[in-house]
Amino acid sequence: MASLPSTPRRRRWAALLGVSALVATGGGFLAPSAAAQVNAAQAVDFPTHCVPPPISGIPPIDGTTSAEITVDNTTPKVGDTVTVTYTVTKPAAGNPVDLALPADIMTPTGKVTLGGAQPGSVTVAGPRKNPPVPGKAPFPAFSMTGTFTVTAPGSITLSPGDYNIHTSYIMELDTPCTVTNPPAPVSQTIVATEQPGANERSVRLGTASGKPGDTVTVTGAKFTPLADITVAGRAGAAETADTTTVKAGATGTFTAQLTVADKATTGVVAYEGTAWSDDKGAGPAAYTVVDDTPVPANSQKLTTAVAAGTLSMTQAGDSVQLTSVDFGKGGAATGDLHAATVKDFRGGPAGWSLTGKVTDFTGPGGRIDAGRLSWTPACATKAGSPSTCAAGSAGAVGTAGATLASTPNGAVTGGEFTAGAKVSLDVPAFTAPGAYSGVLTLTLT
Repeated sequence: MASLPSTPRRRRWAALLGVSALVATGGGFLAPSAAAQVNAAQAVDFPTHCVPPPISGIPPIDGTTSAEITVDNTTPKVGDTVTVTYTVTKPAAGNPVDLALPADIMTPTGKVTLGGAQPGSVTVAGPRKNPPVPGKAPFPAFSMTGTFTVTAPGSITLSPGDYNIHTSYIMELDTPCTVTNPPAPVSQTIVATEQPGANERSVRLGTASGKPGDTVTVTGAKFTPLADITVAGRAGAAETADTTTVKAGATGTFTAQLTVADKATTGVVAYEGTAWSDDKGAGPAAYTVVDDTPVPANSQKLTTAVAAGTLSMTQAGDSVQLTSVDFGKGGAATGDLHAATVKDFRGGPAGWSLTGKVTDFTGPGGRIDAGRLSWTPACATKAGSPSTCAAGSAGAVGTAGATLASTPNGAVTGGEFTAGAKVSLDVPAFTAPGAYSGVLTLTLT
């Protein structure tokens, strides 16, 4: 370890700076580790340039940092939140003076560099926690955590990035340490996949109208390859007598000829098997039967149409303040979710489900596990709605998620609904003081 001139001025500044006055440790740089294997965390070494606070009078320090990146989920889906932990097992610096430094004066922050399918960076932070550091001893290891949302499928690499050591000992000081030749070696690789989403099957008609007994060409896409497909007329939520069957091709597409004779037919659907399934069907595609029945003398025929709408959700706000708890006691931090309004104007047979999942709560003392958040859901149905919503079960939400409210499938579904919940976060008794926050995401399907 490099030594400092023993002068009264240098000793005075070293005593003021505490752990922010850094000195390089170790010898020459180690060769970079081999490329990280998919889904396997790997310790890496990389050259680092640290700049002590100017008040210290200590020149910049070049040393080697040893670190490792780990994640809570190595095979996420697009839309998932991944928790990242950046652990510096050997900082590029040590205590430059003979004076021992006290415990719990060091707060680290930093960045994790993302590459591959999702370039970018993740901000990470650690708690104000460290053991006492003897004089001239290496600085201890520390860990920092953060989260990011997966936005693209494929392999995503994670490398250690720049970090900063903030000290609170007599003075508030920062010592930034940067990667000398960025990016640092890859320490972790995760493989993200597409999030299974809503049913992507689709159906199209060659024409939107015809006389009773006319034939319409029906094409479909993204069905199960080689599946038996039923193509049928639809009058609202009920099927008409207009049906035919066809087999999907090797790519999941099909073409069918449907004779539409029933004057009640207002749309055409297609589904796998012999009975409608919201998960394996598509449509209805609008179709109008042009009734050519002669109008009696001195009469007028009046016609109208009801257009199908969409399934949508809005919420009354995006920030909820839970009650506070006392350090040493902990307990339940409670509150109420902002109401979510669901409007189902599709006019078909499918119900809906509103689910939620929450991230860990992060703060100055680390994190509070997402599994400690529970809720008691409630749901109300607007008068006149064809469907009736049901509240989900009371219990933990967590990262896996839980149901807030839903409606079942039926002959005729739809309406307006309001869902909400009372929430409670079980805070451990000796959680470090400060503000903690997590993100609860609602998904309507």
